[in-house]
Amino acid sequence: MTEIATRVYNHTWKIDPIVRSVLDTDFYKLLMGQMIFRRHRDVNVTFGIHNRTSRVRVADIVDEGALREQLDHVRTLSLSRGESTWLRGNMFYGKRQMFSPDYVAWLENFRFPAYHLEKRDGQYELTFEGPWLETTMWEVPALAIINELRSRAVLKDLGKFELQILYARAMTRVWEKIEFIKSLGPVNLADFGTRRRHGFLWQDWCVQALREGLGATFLGTSNCLIAMQREVEATGTNAHELPMVYAALADSDAALAQAPYQVLEDWQQDYDGNLRIILPDTYGTTGFLAHAPDWVAGWTGMRIDSKDNIEGGEEAIAWWQSRGQDPTQKLIIFSDGLDADEVARINTRFRGRARLGFGWGTLLTNDFRGLAPDGVLDPISIVCKVISANGRPTVKLSDNPTKAMGPPDQLERYRRVFEVGAQAERRVLV
Repeated sequence: MTEIATRVYNHTWKIDPIVRSVLDTDFYKLLMGQMIFRRHRDVNVTFGIHNRTSRVRVADIVDEGALREQLDHVRTLSLSRGESTWLRGNMFYGKRQMFSPDYVAWLENFRFPAYHLEKRDGQYELTFEGPWLETTMWEVPALAIINELRSRAVLKDLGKFELQILYARAMTRVWEKIEFIKSLGPVNLADFGTRRRHGFLWQDWCVQALREGLGATFLGTSNCLIAMQREVEATGTNAHELPMVYAALADSDAALAQAPYQVLEDWQQDYDGNLRIILPDTYGTTGFLAHAPDWVAGWTGMRIDSKDNIEGGEEAIAWWQSRGQDPTQKLIIFSDGLDADEVARINTRFRGRARLGFGWGTLLTNDFRGLAPDGVLDPISIVCKVISANGRPTVKLSDNPTKAMGPPDQLERYRRVFEVGAQAERRVLV
């Protein structure tokens, strides 16, 4: 196992670039990428970084030259022969050849496209514009780079022993959480922490700790590179990006209302089993479920993302029951702002009422809260979202209006079309 403190103290460019592989990304990016490859190669989009934790002036902390250096390095990456073999021959979700030969061939020739970077009022404006198939690949590495550069900026003046104590305390914290979760009984849990991780080495350590601590109930990691190197399952399904682009491309209110269900129609042509997980909250979960075709209820499960976890789980169970489904045979995946105590709360409420899975993200791979003065290592809520498609603005409403994004006139239109009423704001931690 890597001695992290020593490695951090002796960071060198060749050994530790922040993103070291095309596969240093989340599995859902490749699944969605294949769907885009098959249907939407002519769509152009723009992605952009947004720091929801605006009090943290990232551009004052992270050196612009260092950021450009890391982004430029990513543009030199290409899929290795071994990585290509893993994609072609490995079993994912019980299926061989999850990725078609033509899509893997495209990945083998893929290079990250250009980016645009400037500073504005203490934040970075970092955007990626071009074919959807290419620009979508920037989301995860861009976020990983900014988060790790922030960590490195804070740690650069610490001595070797200070770093050793810091990481020892952080390791103890993670291990105590794992022991607590294990004490709850069998809890099926995966690492979802790539985008806002403290660093690659730290995420790798957390995955190894989960595998040892949880044993068979550790489901795997969303990070493809770590999954390949540590021989664990690669996990993930899809994200809000798909309905956001489909909705932006809709030419009428009627087509807009159907866009989220068109995403699912296309998805089920490509994937089955545990990859058929509904993500209902892009334009409000309640409205999505009320108008969903009956065939959607036959899907394997649902991911609760922006609604209170208890409220969202109860809504999912009630909806399945109203559609004649047995909730105990359905899978509910919880993934928003999880930490050990929240996993326990959810597990207590829903165990035995549905199959449960947990995607543990930022508070697994970046919980250094209180371990540095003035909270300078505390995680921030930073995202990289698609902001336009074929020149049209994209919109996200969410179940939490704090996460809503888009021009005011389009937000109002989407609320009308999707029949979104009053929503309660919830503080976004990570």
